[in-house]
Amino acid sequence: MQKAKGKVVSVNESLVGVIITQGAVMNGEVAYIVIEDGKRLKSEVIDVKTGQFVYLQVFEDTSWMKAGDLVEFSGLLLAVKLAPGILGSVTDGLQNPLYELAKKEWFLERGLEVEPLNNKTKWHFTPTANKGGFVTGGDILGAVPEKIFKHKIFVPFSLQGVFELIEIAPEGDYTIDETIAKIKDEAGAVQELTMSFEWPVKMAMPFYERSVPEKPMPTGIRILDALFPIAYGGTACNPGPFGAGKTVLQHSLAKHSQADIVIIAACGERAGEAVEVFKDFPKLLDPRTGKSLMDRTYIVGNTSSMPVAAREASVYLATSVGEYYRKQGLNVLILADSTSRWAQALRETSGRKEEIPGPEAFPMYISTLISAFYDRAGVEIFKDGSSGSLSIIGTVSPAGGNFDEPVTQATLLSTGAFWGLSRTLSDARKYPAIDRIDSNSQYPSLLKKEEVAHLLELLRDGKSIASNILLMGEKGITDETYIRYHKAELLDAVFLQQNSFDEVDGVSNPSRLRIMFDMILKIIDAPLNLKGKDKIRSHFNFIRQAFLDWNYMKIDDTNFDEQNSKLLNLIKQRAYATEDL
Repeated sequence: MQKAKGKVVSVNESLVGVIITQGAVMNGEVAYIVIEDGKRLKSEVIDVKTGQFVYLQVFEDTSWMKAGDLVEFSGLLLAVKLAPGILGSVTDGLQNPLYELAKKEWFLERGLEVEPLNNKTKWHFTPTANKGGFVTGGDILGAVPEKIFKHKIFVPFSLQGVFELIEIAPEGDYTIDETIAKIKDEAGAVQELTMSFEWPVKMAMPFYERSVPEKPMPTGIRILDALFPIAYGGTACNPGPFGAGKTVLQHSLAKHSQADIVIIAACGERAGEAVEVFKDFPKLLDPRTGKSLMDRTYIVGNTSSMPVAAREASVYLATSVGEYYRKQGLNVLILADSTSRWAQALRETSGRKEEIPGPEAFPMYISTLISAFYDRAGVEIFKDGSSGSLSIIGTVSPAGGNFDEPVTQATLLSTGAFWGLSRTLSDARKYPAIDRIDSNSQYPSLLKKEEVAHLLELLRDGKSIASNILLMGEKGITDETYIRYHKAELLDAVFLQQNSFDEVDGVSNPSRLRIMFDMILKIIDAPLNLKGKDKIRSHFNFIRQAFLDWNYMKIDDTNFDEQNSKLLNLIKQRAYATEDL
């Protein structure tokens, strides 16, 4: 079939108007604009109007583009190449490998495209399907080892119907573009299959069977695992003002969460922060495997210094790769930072198209797009009973920390956990600065439901008492109320806060979380007969320091048990204390 052609008639930043001179196009189709120096700038059809007029979203700088420039349409949708070799790589929002681009030019040159995956590397293929059998899209042909995982080789998901497997390659080493199988349809047409295939990034991969997220995913962050958890296959949003710790929290989740695969989508985040990820992650060791953390990480880098239009592509690219590894039966976590800047890119494009604006000039359909993005998360159950999951955590950067703005509100309606960052807590150097009162989660915790309710009640009481102390002073409340206030402050200081720079306190596994919770519960529930604000304050200061010392000790350290006994003795001594004590 002959591919369509057109010519540029208008240029408005990244939005280009084109008249089709030959053939027809479809929404989402990839097109190339040929400029004077012969470079071909990649773009996507984002709107098809009547009279053969279309809008293109150009993923590169449109300087020196002019009316009359030739436009060549590919006939293909914007797609990601899926095959072994994705893990450990860093690409831009169009799957161009950034390290390979850097070898060619110090500054990224316009129109430069590089093969997304290495097509020279040999992978050891072991077939599992049998010649003469019948297969369909999504069936497994064999597997190759990739990093620390067994990478399944699928029949392309887009193939529909039943095919006869007439040839399958024997065990051996092959590149991702070499033929490993041949299939024949009912009409007798033969098709060759390789280890790689493409999938349209804006099309969600179908679930074999979808299940409700209900198993909590440990993150190593106590306030999340105890009070505001996320489940495997769940979704969460992390809004907060500038400097409140969104990116630091995302980095911690990438390092310590118990997901098999972590995908970082830097969709418009500041370049300096993204560079920190590029530099640090290859040097970090995965505590579970002892190997490089990059062995289970994929990074999509489309930062604030890169083309605005590609932010949308980077979000969907990361999601499609996540869905692919969910099909592998793995637990995948996507960290999107920041979805606000993706939405801002959509707002710019919508304005250039002169669409009717919604609240704060965002597109009227922004809620639909955000909801569709988070809806691609979930747990998938396969025919053999195994499962895989895709969890999505997106940061939101509302202007001025205003959580009532459209992007934050649309995200809140689409996600199962809300981790609101507080400017007050971040200014007080409390990490993580997640609001203890306003945050929430619909997912099950690593603690029991009644235990979570007990902690939240104490935190709410503590905040209320703190307001009274601010108004009336310490003398305006009773000793019993003052004790309740200090118990809430202790819970916050020694259990909910963590020292992210400390090897031990920076991450708490589920067993340590339980030990720490049991101790804090004993302190909270212990009756105290202390009289006088000074004695009460002194007692809790002593408990606080002893608990913090305990936080920095490894469980297998001999001092850990000694400190545990010390804390228990402090509680016992004060549990039935008299005024004289």
